[in-house]
Amino acid sequence: MAKPLLIGISARIHHPSELSRNLGGVYTKTLHYLEQSVAQWVMSKNVLVMMIPAIEAESMVRRSDMRLYHYGEALDALVLQGGADIAPPTYGEEPRRPEWAGDPIRDRYEIELFEAFVGKGKPVLGICRGCQLINVAFGGTLYQDITTQVPGALDHRDTSQYEKKVHRVRFVEGTALAKLYPDLPETMINSIHHQAVNRLGRGLIVEANAVPDGVVEAIRWRGPSYVMGVQWHPEFMFGPERDASWLDASPILNEFLDAARARKARR
Repeated sequence: MAKPLLIGISARIHHPSELSRNLGGVYTKTLHYLEQSVAQWVMSKNVLVMMIPAIEAESMVRRSDMRLYHYGEALDALVLQGGADIAPPTYGEEPRRPEWAGDPIRDRYEIELFEAFVGKGKPVLGICRGCQLINVAFGGTLYQDITTQVPGALDHRDTSQYEKKVHRVRFVEGTALAKLYPDLPETMINSIHHQAVNRLGRGLIVEANAVPDGVVEAIRWRGPSYVMGVQWHPEFMFGPERDASWLDASPILNEFLDAARARKARR
């Protein structure tokens, strides 16, 4: 039997705050962690997954010993998880509010990781923050807050509903994403974000927009390797509890993994 694909997933990062330090124990430490639903969604297609930890200069692993590009060499593809806001200075702006300061440490780590995989021609799929990270890595910008920067926008986040918060999305006709769903021009997706793609990065195209406000919901790179980002969380629309009205993201995952198999075969 052929060896299974080995898919890397970027780490979420917990930075100890005064509140978490009061909890004591492990919460006083910097934690790299993997959200279970992401791993289970990717693993559902009989592939192996591993979380890729950040490598910072002050960590026990020195950059002279191991670099993130080694993961780009060893693994078959990369999934960028959701999570904390991207820091506005990462795309050349200052935070409009202190609570939108984001996580610049994670930004540096994920952009370096992203570049390692793209540099090797390995497929990359971005989820929520991951979609935004792809746009920023290609020189694009973000709306720091949809509600205050996009007139007439939908409410794209409701913490009381979390992944149950849904709205309509329309695929852009003629795009690769639309071709994955030829009989489904509109569908329902979840929405757990308050930031979104603003100015598109180099070589990117929009493949889906929210209805009716037009906020960007999916992007794809026109370059030589597979790079795609979705603003929603497909991992929360998977399994027996999935509402029949929600988008079935299996075609997106299959396309991503097929691209990884094709790249692996070329090696």
